[in-house]
Amino acid sequence: MATNHAFDVFLCWFLAAKLDLYCSTTGALGAPQIPAMFVFGDSLVDDGNNNVRATVAQSNFYPYGIDSVQGPTGRFSNGKTIVDVLCDLLGLPYLPAQSIAGLNGTALLGGVNYASGNAGILDETGQHLGERVALSQQVMNFEGDWNQLRTLMGGGRTFSQYLARSIVVMVFGSNDYINNFLLPALYSSSYNYAPQDFANLLLNHYTRQILFLLAGIAPLGCIPEQRSAGTAPPDRCVDQVNQMLGYFNEGLRSLVQQLNTNHPGAIFAYSNTYAALGDILNSPSRYGCGPR
Repeated sequence: MATNHAFDVFLCWFLAAKLDLYCSTTGALGAPQIPAMFVFGDSLVDDGNNNVRATVAQSNFYPYGIDSVQGPTGRFSNGKTIVDVLCDLLGLPYLPAQSIAGLNGTALLGGVNYASGNAGILDETGQHLGERVALSQQVMNFEGDWNQLRTLMGGGRTFSQYLARSIVVMVFGSNDYINNFLLPALYSSSYNYAPQDFANLLLNHYTRQILFLLAGIAPLGCIPEQRSAGTAPPDRCVDQVNQMLGYFNEGLRSLVQQLNTNHPGAIFAYSNTYAALGDILNSPSRYGCGPR
């Protein structure tokens, strides 16, 4: 994804208003604003974990990375992911992929990216496309690193302060629709659940895991895969798909409010991805999008 100053300003507002952090859009940052960031999710934030897996959900080839000096890295993007942008704004180095061989010890201190393209909240999501690391396994991978970090820091107050100032980002849900619920020929979920019940199922699974900064689902009815299905007028999004996402997004927003009430020692934040992407679709020129 390409980014520009307007989008960076939006992210800075979010970090300041929701997480009480300072960031700059000039690129000239001092010390890191947080000690670490830990990322869980799917292809929207995967930075190379799927490179070593037997799956068609890979992006370590062109045209992925076409606008990056590094070329294709395994990011499902023409350049940076939203996590890379957050690292830039907060003064952090880009996070290592969890699949990197020998990633342990002090290399974990700045955070780790556990995300896997095609992963879902449900373990079975995306299985028709090959190997992926679902939410439950990503959390298990984090728990192993957590124990290493605790030993490295000696536990106690130092470790507690480190965790208190770190950020956990979770970006899930899209694949549970486009690679599960919306594929009735391969998955039974749409026969077993109405849209609202399926959203509740996803949210119930989500609450069993670690949650801090949670992103809602973008307007999936506007992605090429759904628009090419021929169920919407030409050059229009599939409204039926976008409408069913409302159950999940609204439920997730309510969940964040509940978590903040029940856990006053932590900060949980909801990122309204649907509105942000909707604004880009409706006003692309504001974000530097359009014909080159």
